[in-house]
Amino acid sequence: MDSMLIGSFPRPSSLGIAGGRERADRFQKAFIPRCVTIPISVSVGSHLVVKFSRCGARNILERQSDIRSQQHLLEQSIRSFEERTKFYKRHDKTCLVNAASGYPLESKPEAYKPKSIWDSLKNSLAAFYRFSRPHTVIGTALSIMSVSLLAVERLSDISPLFFTGVVEAVVAALLMNIYIVGLNQLSDIDIDKVNKPYLPLASGEYSVATGVMIVTSFSILSFWLGWIVGSWPLFWALVISFLLGTAYSIDLPLLRWKRFAVVAAMCIVVVRAVIVQLAFFLHIQTHVYKRPAVFSRPLIFATAFMSFFSVVIALFKDIPDIDGDKIYGIRSFSVHLGQKRVFWICIALLEMAYGVALLVGLSSCCLWSRVITVLGHAILATTLWRRAKSFDLSNKAAITSFYMFIWKLFYAEYLLIPLVR
Repeated sequence: MDSMLIGSFPRPSSLGIAGGRERADRFQKAFIPRCVTIPISVSVGSHLVVKFSRCGARNILERQSDIRSQQHLLEQSIRSFEERTKFYKRHDKTCLVNAASGYPLESKPEAYKPKSIWDSLKNSLAAFYRFSRPHTVIGTALSIMSVSLLAVERLSDISPLFFTGVVEAVVAALLMNIYIVGLNQLSDIDIDKVNKPYLPLASGEYSVATGVMIVTSFSILSFWLGWIVGSWPLFWALVISFLLGTAYSIDLPLLRWKRFAVVAAMCIVVVRAVIVQLAFFLHIQTHVYKRPAVFSRPLIFATAFMSFFSVVIALFKDIPDIDGDKIYGIRSFSVHLGQKRVFWICIALLEMAYGVALLVGLSSCCLWSRVITVLGHAILATTLWRRAKSFDLSNKAAITSFYMFIWKLFYAEYLLIPLVR
């Protein structure tokens, strides 16, 4: 009987705690005799006598001690699991962002510790260069200089007064341009960690306070310069650009228009195609030359052509940004229609614009203008088509490179616009 009873209970687990066993030993030595007989009543009225040896009782106590120890370890494991779960919930968005951008999951930016004053200066200039989005700065400066030349009617018009007016317009517009792109980065820090992790705010080179200080000071300087110049076309160009740029980016009720594809595209078209062409032309025409406002054939062509180009820029800029836009709910055309379809829509719009430019060039009354504009637009259209045919949409680096190529075509067009007569 003793052997059967002992064999029916499993041996203590290796997880048992030594202290528990010692307490069990003391208990059984003090209170458990070598043999105990316990009568147990059963329902049929008979009695069953069961013998427990000291060894069997000891095994029972050890087993109970082991169970309590295992319960204690289980509770510790559960608490540890809950703590890890809370940690991962706090950081799941960060991990998702970094995984999408191709960076390690523990993505906190390293501290930037320049080794010398010269290194510090170089790092500061490089960070500001990236913060200012140089392709937009070049496009703004080149477009203003190009449109200003449309107001030149004779060689004597190119004077120090003309250059002063152009510089005033360019500086004020560049200050406002940096405000607009900076505000966009402040509003899109999490998105840029996916789409553009090299930008200063997304990488951690700039704090949010630094970004706010830059955009605030640049907007104030822009308005101050526009006011003291005294040119109403220039001042209203700055006001409209400020309002549209703010509504496009800032996350406030009824604003952040970049979430809506059509409205976002219209903001870019109004600024790049209408405000830049008309306002800065009128700045030179009425403020600098003191002439009445006119809308010449080259000005109308520039406005129409750049409307097409601005739509292309508005559509194409979202193609490389599709990953972050999907994560953060930006409903761009690339998200709705797919990258491939939007890409070929952009190519078709640009080729149509070049076709119209060829017709305008052929209708020119000046032989030199006809030759240069027709040949120039034909070369640009051919180059675009050849590059588009060999384009790889599956390569994100290739998409970004093609987007920069679109901006180069944008620059080239502003070199041709003053030659349209």
